[in-house]
Amino acid sequence: MKGGFNGLKGKQISLISIVLMSTTILMWAWEKTPLLTTLVPAETETRLQVSPELRDVVVDRAVPSEQELDVGKGVTTLAEKDARKEEFRAGLGTTLDSGQETHKSDQVTDHVESNGISSSESKEAANVVGEEASNPEERTSVDRRHGEKAEEKNSDLQKPIDPAYTNISVGGNLEDKLTTRMESPGCNYAKGKWVVGDKQPLYSGFGCKQWLSGPWACRLTQRTDFAYEMLRWQPRDCQMEEFEGSKFLKRMQDKTLAFVGDSLGRQQFQSLMCMVTGGNERKDVIDVGMEYGIAQARGDVRPSGWAYRFPSTNTTILYYWSASLCDVQPINPTDPATDYAMHLDRPPAFLVQYLHKLDVVVLNTGHHWNRGKLKANRWVMYVGGQPNKDRKIAMIWKAKNVTVYSVVNWVNSQLPKYPGLKVFYRSISPRHFVGGDWNTGGSCDNTKPMSVGKEVLQDESSDESAAGAVKGTGVKILDITALSQLRDEGHISRFSITAKPGMQDCLHWCLPGVPDTWNEILFNQI
Repeated sequence: MKGGFNGLKGKQISLISIVLMSTTILMWAWEKTPLLTTLVPAETETRLQVSPELRDVVVDRAVPSEQELDVGKGVTTLAEKDARKEEFRAGLGTTLDSGQETHKSDQVTDHVESNGISSSESKEAANVVGEEASNPEERTSVDRRHGEKAEEKNSDLQKPIDPAYTNISVGGNLEDKLTTRMESPGCNYAKGKWVVGDKQPLYSGFGCKQWLSGPWACRLTQRTDFAYEMLRWQPRDCQMEEFEGSKFLKRMQDKTLAFVGDSLGRQQFQSLMCMVTGGNERKDVIDVGMEYGIAQARGDVRPSGWAYRFPSTNTTILYYWSASLCDVQPINPTDPATDYAMHLDRPPAFLVQYLHKLDVVVLNTGHHWNRGKLKANRWVMYVGGQPNKDRKIAMIWKAKNVTVYSVVNWVNSQLPKYPGLKVFYRSISPRHFVGGDWNTGGSCDNTKPMSVGKEVLQDESSDESAAGAVKGTGVKILDITALSQLRDEGHISRFSITAKPGMQDCLHWCLPGVPDTWNEILFNQI
């Protein structure tokens, strides 16, 4: 070739072509060959790439959650939580589970009364005295010590780090490293709203006299507005199966359901008995209280509980009175005026003795944890079999949390022995006293439903103590706190059968009423 374009000779053109091709090959090799990249100095910032299979399960507790970042809600930093958790562990000094070590013993969370309920009057629930406000003979005075309240408020322990979240190291068998409970969340029945239904309640307040206490049947009182009976709870993300008595009995065939707790637990028990029977008298139902050690002791106003069996399906529904949900024993059994040891770290003796006979258990406590009740009942706090000398645990809400965590942990330790057993801890039922407490002029005069259209959107329970206790265990939460908080018109209020003026009951509920919804949710969770 004698020439090329623009006068370039053939050798020049060939040389340029070789250079261009070499450059192209080099650039391509740079991108495709990782070895060549090591020749470049490292950048100032290094990013660790997490493999896809780990990305979804690793929980990095060094990064605070949205809740932990929200200082306005009173949530402390992780360092503060760790410090306070260690402080309580050192103060308790004993395990909560009868010599069996458990990671829950040091997890004390704040209770719903102090930061979980929207109305200001409900935030003082640690000083509740009117657990039986509708029964004057059981009322006691309030021991209001402002210095102690200030001490309790200032020394509140915040929600501890969830022990279910653990660091997962890279490498090895992933299943061996993962200790977080991986459960399907299912339906959160606590999220939703109240709507006006098109059906009457499952039973009438004029009936169900076989099971329903008269003071709780508001149809028998002077109350004239019963629109509250027509409200139905509608979960946000799922549909609730409609409750039917026959369907419930079939589901619970050859099984026993037990409510263990205070008078709000008794209301839930009576509500369920009325729902199952439709409020009709049932002569075929058998009293089987003696099978569970339930009897009325001499001098008692009422028996320690009730137990009834439906012969058609061999279904037993019972209630056992345990206001504190811990073991309470006379210090001197031979002395009628003796004090009683309330063992904060022991479950009720009834559960220990009869758990093997139960299939579904619903636990609750809350409104008896106040100085007035402890004084009236002559209860003395015990921990580790000895009188409690720890001033921090002596604070009412902390003592209550020790008991809640203790009983949940004990029940959880029993679940492997009874694979079919289902246990629920029912969150606290809110009070609605306005302008005072049960014995200082507090009232709840609203009788018209104001909750229609208002939604509960929170993912976690307002009762942080209950939610914290069950987390990471086989015990489930029956979360009724936030949805019940919207129903201030559903209480017994100033109405009574005798029509005599007196103190208002803004703690217990009219039946039929809000506790029916608790049982509908329970029916769907069983």
